[in-house]
Amino acid sequence: MPRRVPVGSPFQLLLLTCSFALAGYAGTRLLAGDWFGVALWIVAAALLHDLVLLPLYAVLDRAVVRGLDAGGRRAWVPYVRVPALLSGLLLLVWFPLILGLVDRRYRSATALSADVFLGRWLLVTAVLFGGSALLLAMRVPPLGRIRERGKVRRATKRRPPAAH
Repeated sequence: MPRRVPVGSPFQLLLLTCSFALAGYAGTRLLAGDWFGVALWIVAAALLHDLVLLPLYAVLDRAVVRGLDAGGRRAWVPYVRVPALLSGLLLLVWFPLILGLVDRRYRSATALSADVFLGRWLLVTAVLFGGSALLLAMRVPPLGRIRERGKVRRATKRRPPAAH
């Protein structure tokens, strides 16, 4: 008996077809002007991500995991990863303005100062880490209670209960 190919519901197929049509239309519009510049930008972005950024944030993540694991705080890892990821994503998107690399161009285009972006990014980062710390404090029991619970478990595994 031949295997049935999973194709999904008709609504899913229609949605997928529409998304491919929209992506194709966007691609033709994007490549109509400077197709070489767009292709070069996409290739350079992929290479920068794969050869520089991915190893960098993998090393940073391993350092955070090892540092928190060594202190017995393995449950804290997601509470550090998520705000760090969001803050890093904001920095990646807005770094020219945050670092002040395009002050003159931004001021001429908007008549506004670009001096506020660094402070706002630092504030958003502090709020992200503060909110994450608050969630951690509400969800994870104190470290002392975790260690006490572990001692009780180990002690009961060593000797049988008094009823035996």
